[in-house]
Amino acid sequence: MKRFANRREAGRALAARLADHAWHEPLVLGLPRGGVPVAKEIAAHLDAELDVVVARKIGAPGHPEYGVGAVTADSEPIYDPAVLRALNLTEEQLSGTCDREREEAARRTTLYRKDRPPLDLRDRDVIVVDDGLATGVTAKAALHWIAGHAPRSVTLAVPVAARESLGTFRTPVVAVLVPKHFGAVSRWYERFDQTTDAEVLSALE
Repeated sequence: MKRFANRREAGRALAARLADHAWHEPLVLGLPRGGVPVAKEIAAHLDAELDVVVARKIGAPGHPEYGVGAVTADSEPIYDPAVLRALNLTEEQLSGTCDREREEAARRTTLYRKDRPPLDLRDRDVIVVDDGLATGVTAKAALHWIAGHAPRSVTLAVPVAARESLGTFRTPVVAVLVPKHFGAVSRWYERFDQTTDAEVLSALE
């Protein structure tokens, strides 16, 4: 299965999948950091507004890279019940981590959005974009926040998605690649450098 050269190419491939739909006042929201370069290509292709929605992963104790949940700056956290059971964890045990990640989400939202007015999602078609979908827990936290702001519709768009994660979403998901053996998001890119805050800010400007 073909890999993407980089996030820009992935964004263009994803934009082609989204172009035939009649979007109503589309708003493209990238998940920082890696989703923003992908989202920028889609927004340009659809002539849509580009912005960000910040969700932070809640990592397992001792293994912060392993997401058991996620949270935005001002919404309740979303947890994966199956993962909590498998690791014998409770939401209460993760409350401290959750609070820290909520604070970091608030800090990054302020950093990225600067003095722009709050997002108004009412009666708009919102497209949420990330550079890939592994467990999907971070995307679910973002979608949960968006659902509370009365959008007309919400679509999750990713260049590549783990097949087993797709069935856990109620929101429509558009993906270019759905490999049988997923591995990790980085596997499906020839170049997968870490996106910097400066790159996110540049895209939003």
